[in-house]
Amino acid sequence: MGEMIGRIEILPDPLALARHVAGWMTAAADVGPGPFRVSLSGGSTPKTLYELLASDEFRGRFAWKRVSWYWGDERFVPHDHPESNYRMTREAMLDKAPIPPGNIHPVPTDGTPDDAARRYEGTLQKAYGAAILDPARPLFDITLLGLGGDGHTASLLPGESVLAERRRWVAAVSHGRPEIRITMTYPAIESSRSVAFLVAGREKAAILRAIRAGGSDVPAARLRPIGALFWFVDRAAAE
Repeated sequence: MGEMIGRIEILPDPLALARHVAGWMTAAADVGPGPFRVSLSGGSTPKTLYELLASDEFRGRFAWKRVSWYWGDERFVPHDHPESNYRMTREAMLDKAPIPPGNIHPVPTDGTPDDAARRYEGTLQKAYGAAILDPARPLFDITLLGLGGDGHTASLLPGESVLAERRRWVAAVSHGRPEIRITMTYPAIESSRSVAFLVAGREKAAILRAIRAGGSDVPAARLRPIGALFWFVDRAAAE
């Protein structure tokens, strides 16, 4: 279980956490000439991060032109729906930052869920330039993840068949939540230079402690990234 531990950084509160991660992402995206791919997470902590990146504090420093944005999971709802991760990100960051439209790659939410998952897998494979993931060449530079109180991350939900998927990069998750979801699978999430969990709030303390102690079998604890693993957590979650 040791590989899961990763590096933990404890920040005083959710805003300090978001500011720290914004600085970390800005520095990472600033290195090298090639494209830089980021997989985004939904949730309130990432929302603060996205707002900060698009604020006066970071907007002028961030390498917007070379960064491409993807989503680790999405609810199968229209892009303008209040529950859409894409809509949240658009309102928090995409509309306010100088992002080339061609750098934004939302999960399709039309047609059937399985068809949408297949199309998004095609989008990822086209960006990657291959249909098979090579451990020596990560798909993403940064993958941002949240942690549910039940130990789920992205839409890798406890007890769902998607947890066993090792071939597909993207899959539909039809059970476990009121709405259907589309999620990247373990192979796609793990194919990242850096994977960062953003965890804030006292309600996350118990599950975070269980995962960090080792021996937990919840979906988030099963992740084995090929690159570095970071836990950016606030003090409430770390207690």
